[in-house]
Amino acid sequence: MPFKKLGLSASLCQAIAQRGFTTPTSIQAKAIPIIQQGHDLIAAAQTGTGKTSSFIWPIIDKLSAGEAGRKKRARALVIAPTRELALQVAESARQDSQFTELKTLAMVGGMDEQAQKQALVDGVDILVATPGRLRDLLSQRAVYLDEVEVLVLDEADRMLDMGFIDAIQNILDRLPASTQCLLFSATLSNKVRELAKATIGDDGKEISIAARDASKDNITQWCIPVDKDKKSALLSHLIKENGWTQALIFIETKHGAAKLATQLEKRGIAAEAFHSGRSQAVRTQLLEDFKNGDIQFLIATGVAARGIDIESLERVVNYDLPFPADEYVHRIGRTGRASAQGEAISLVSKDNTKNLRMIEARLGHPLERRIIEGFEPKKPVPLTAPK
Repeated sequence: MPFKKLGLSASLCQAIAQRGFTTPTSIQAKAIPIIQQGHDLIAAAQTGTGKTSSFIWPIIDKLSAGEAGRKKRARALVIAPTRELALQVAESARQDSQFTELKTLAMVGGMDEQAQKQALVDGVDILVATPGRLRDLLSQRAVYLDEVEVLVLDEADRMLDMGFIDAIQNILDRLPASTQCLLFSATLSNKVRELAKATIGDDGKEISIAARDASKDNITQWCIPVDKDKKSALLSHLIKENGWTQALIFIETKHGAAKLATQLEKRGIAAEAFHSGRSQAVRTQLLEDFKNGDIQFLIATGVAARGIDIESLERVVNYDLPFPADEYVHRIGRTGRASAQGEAISLVSKDNTKNLRMIEARLGHPLERRIIEGFEPKKPVPLTAPK
């Protein structure tokens, strides 16, 4: 189905075409008509399904038909849990609104607060913010939310996990009763549903992308049983033997990310650690360099990586297996975008067996095991099955 059949404007379709998109994803085909009709929406969708565009596109068309934002006001407000995700969403909005006069502003911590205040003086159309920075500027009366037409809570589950519920409630209390509310979440847990009820009530529409869509059939998934103390050497071997040119490598801790980056560098592999202990300016530059190919291997912790969104990433590596299992699906969604082929490799030691079993139950099938010669584990990983 072409984008025009979704009722999107010609100028927006032109911008979409310039980005190389040709066919709506499942979440876009389901969510866009609901948003266009003015309904509130609760949507469950993983990273990699096109969810950002599913709300940005109808917002662009809606705002393009109205008047510009007034002083210190925003017409659409997107709340995201991390600075990286907020910057990604704002950049998508700018690219897709390039043939309009809409103004987009990212308002996040770790960047010049005074510059953000100045950008708000004349008003903005699309404001993308993290809860903490928005709360600070609201308290300083640098921005008002009394003219917000559309609110988006993006990755609501992660915002709740990060303890932003009070900040979100403070924001909700400042919105007009007429604001259209859109909530997107990787999962619809009880906590998310409670937030949805407080935000939307019982009248909102609800959609969900099935697990088989989110787990990405075009991604080859496999795991390598290996002893924990051999993981670093194995990763170096895989990179060199297979001629990998780029990979996003997930690891659990900041210390682990820094240590692994150093180990890879000593083996002649250029790698950088990406975690919350590094400044916002450094992380922004690292992400840009990774997108451009100037950095080949980015080692990221789960929280910091939440905002990483790269359209042509061929491969992700789980150096550490995540918990809960939904986080695994979220991670591998970084590759295999727009129906391209992707690869997800997990390095699994015996102490990861419980996490592996939960992931396989979530997927509905065991992950293929591949033993690498020279790295055979002394402590074997069992062939687990969904339970």
